[in-house]
Amino acid sequence: MTIYDWPTGPYPARVRIALAEKNLRSRVEFVSVNLWSGEHKKAEHLARNYSGTLPVLELDDRTFIGECTAITEYLDALDGTPTLTGTTPREKGVIHMMNKRAELELLDAISVYFHHATPGLGPDVETYQNAEWGFRQRDKALRGMHYFDGVLKTRPFVAGGEFSMADITVIGGLIFAGLVELRIPAECEALQAWWAKMQARPSVKNRVTMSEQADAVV
Repeated sequence: MTIYDWPTGPYPARVRIALAEKNLRSRVEFVSVNLWSGEHKKAEHLARNYSGTLPVLELDDRTFIGECTAITEYLDALDGTPTLTGTTPREKGVIHMMNKRAELELLDAISVYFHHATPGLGPDVETYQNAEWGFRQRDKALRGMHYFDGVLKTRPFVAGGEFSMADITVIGGLIFAGLVELRIPAECEALQAWWAKMQARPSVKNRVTMSEQADAVV
């Protein structure tokens, strides 16, 4: 399998964490697609993924799977023993609900803030920006942090008693928040405590190698 991504990207982080949780890193070749030069919006990558986003999984039969949730579903099902996406109908329903909320209320909102209300990936890539919309999404992300703080006051993980795809998506959101210097509000103590534990988790802590980190410096 091949993963096309950018090592330090918050969306690629979701798939890298899933790979580590499933012990599949050794089965994957990583190919960097440079976000900062807009390589993900050029014809070669658009042929892999119409949306022009990262990451993308390429299977041995040349099937391309984009979108983090879809890739995680595929990886989680490979060994017949899903651990990230649920096993019972109830687990699957709750995990997918919370995963979508993590995307809408946190990760994607921060992405819009980054691309519209900050310099983003630079003028060569950010051909249209709407700062007002970006700041609205920043505020939405902060509300999302309060929401997940409330969730994590009642249970150890985002979708219940076990680490899941929903946790990975919130992790991606908080990685992105760190990149844009959007701090978790001080009053969100449950979210802060959970985030500290997640950062110490091996799949999160070791998602990028030192050489990849050096290569990704712009």
